[in-house]
Amino acid sequence: MLLYYYFYPIPYALSQGGWLCLMLLLLVAIICCYTGILLQKCMSVSPSIKTYPDIGEFAFGNKGRILISIFLYLELYFVAIEFLILEGDNLQKLFPNAKIHVGCVKIVGREVFVLLVAIIILPTTWLKSLGLLAYVSIGGVLASIVLVFSIFWVGAMDGIGFEEKGVIWRWDGLISAISMYTFCYCGHAVFPTICNSMKDRSQFPKVLFVCFIVSTITYGSMATIGYLMYGQNLMSQITLNLPTGKISSKIAIYTTLVNPITKYALVVSPIATAIEDKLPLRKSKFIVSYFIRTLLVISTVTVALTVPFFGYVMAFTGALLGVTVSILLPCLCYLKIKKPSYLEIMFIVMILIFGSSVTLSGTYTSLKNIISHV
Repeated sequence: MLLYYYFYPIPYALSQGGWLCLMLLLLVAIICCYTGILLQKCMSVSPSIKTYPDIGEFAFGNKGRILISIFLYLELYFVAIEFLILEGDNLQKLFPNAKIHVGCVKIVGREVFVLLVAIIILPTTWLKSLGLLAYVSIGGVLASIVLVFSIFWVGAMDGIGFEEKGVIWRWDGLISAISMYTFCYCGHAVFPTICNSMKDRSQFPKVLFVCFIVSTITYGSMATIGYLMYGQNLMSQITLNLPTGKISSKIAIYTTLVNPITKYALVVSPIATAIEDKLPLRKSKFIVSYFIRTLLVISTVTVALTVPFFGYVMAFTGALLGVTVSILLPCLCYLKIKKPSYLEIMFIVMILIFGSSVTLSGTYTSLKNIISHV
């Protein structure tokens, strides 16, 4: 999905679980790679299966399509919220004294920047053709390299160092760490589309395997660098720990700020399109479209201002939506569509038990943290 976006919480996730939690990162990567292959096996049953909701419909009928669609759109919706929280946090770090007055109302700090960013991105959500934004967002790969290099430079050359020891294991933060790790691998929504676009679908497992290896190495490196730099003092986004006076820090933070602005419309557009397709209106469709997209932006801004906790919201999204979309639903669809061997059934049942445990405990823990801080 958005590899570049997932860099920020990885060091924080490691600090929540301790050094041995890196093994759980590898475990989550293996499980999610396997479930991605299960989706490809489901698609091989019928050429009519093109998307993830198609798999749900083939397995469980129209109810399956609706259920998977709801989870996919909710996941996108929360990603959009996280974009706004991320922008507000990092801009507040750069300009801590920002404030504006609107009549008798005084808006300060993070709220100023969330509203400002929302105003900037609103016109991009009205666009019907997002081709330009798609090309711009491809720069996320380059931005990932810039971000990792900049943070490493801060540690190696700007006096921070890599001397923090951290802790070996933390039981109290384990579930949150797993939830955030799972969120980092929640690209399953687009896997069927990518597989369908390939000339040789049989090569999809190899492509998936390479992508997961690269992602896991990148995530692990970023987590290790960040944890060695700041240890248990890591914040939910590593850019919030960086000293603002250094050029390398500013490069990292400004790189962080540009990417979500280009991706917000790409994330919200599928939700808006799904709503618009359900409406019977024809003559005033353009006006209704603008209204729906504006309403979506307003709603994400409202949630971002009400629950401005990047780490907790990501843990909630990963536990409830990420695990469901990336682990539970692929396994259930595969068991329904195919006829796996007894050994494979046992392995999938173990994955389902693991995923269900993370979903229940992770959702409870993250909601508890959110409510206590609100």
